[in-house]
Amino acid sequence: MISFLTKWKIWVTGECWIMGKRPEDRTVEELVRLGVINLDKPSGPTSHQVSAWVKKILNVDRAGHGGTLDPRVTGVLPVALMDSTRALHALLAGDKEYVGVLRLHQDVDRKRVEEVFSDFQGEIFQMPPVRSAVKRELRKRTIYELDLMEMDGRDGLFSVRCESGTYIRTLCNDVGEALGIGGHMKDLRRTRTASFTEKGSRTLQDLKDAWIAWESEGDDGPIREVIQPMERLLDHLPKVLIKDTAVDAICHGADLAVTGISSIEGSYEKGQLVAVFSGKGEGVAIGKTLSSSKEAVSKEGGLAVDTKRVLMEPGTYPKHWKTSKKSD
Repeated sequence: MISFLTKWKIWVTGECWIMGKRPEDRTVEELVRLGVINLDKPSGPTSHQVSAWVKKILNVDRAGHGGTLDPRVTGVLPVALMDSTRALHALLAGDKEYVGVLRLHQDVDRKRVEEVFSDFQGEIFQMPPVRSAVKRELRKRTIYELDLMEMDGRDGLFSVRCESGTYIRTLCNDVGEALGIGGHMKDLRRTRTASFTEKGSRTLQDLKDAWIAWESEGDDGPIREVIQPMERLLDHLPKVLIKDTAVDAICHGADLAVTGISSIEGSYEKGQLVAVFSGKGEGVAIGKTLSSSKEAVSKEGGLAVDTKRVLMEPGTYPKHWKTSKKSD
């Protein structure tokens, strides 16, 4: 219990309230509520089925995946647990990497394929496939890198780094059309989503074994390796660290004022998605910037970030803001 004198000192001096917790200090129970799994999706089940299996293994009510993979496609599938599903929106600002096999419908010279690959780098237009989770309308996407790694007959092994929301199956079909011979995606594996990499991924069996070790033996080592703090979903975003006195207002949906910022990690422009963190490294919210990072640092007042999604529960930090009184 915090004494009255301590509370008074906090109110007068603005010193930090002894609340909140560093993500790495969370208990296993807290990790299950505020955690994410870098899952290696197997071939066969849908992304939704994989999320359902995660819920069953951990006996939780909610689990959501970041970026749908077709049933036959394998690889990196971040699965957020419980309250961490609020942070999945951040993955839309991250790019993705894949390795796949393009099957061409006729023989063609490798040099010609490489030329067409080069034409597809940059901004392209795509029509989502018939079986997709979004409305079928022409969309613009960016291909940052598209490389032909090997060629074996009509099969081409390729790697691609692209904007979130790019359909690789559609990309393969479009490349085949551009070559004038047709083509389709034969195989595909996602190797990275934002900061989640293939190297750090874990299987469903890893998750089950780790959970059994925790439940039966109280060994939390394996489960801490599989379930990572929710804040990993924000690793790729510029970070705005805020004062403890500003945290609760943000948790109630308020926009972040310049005076509430303690420091900024990374640079950003106006209108960019950023992650708002507490001084202890906890994810507080996701928002869009109302000015560039340089302008935010030089300003003496005004708003800095438009809060789009609150990640932390109100009341985690003390209230340091006042509710305006309505006139009679």
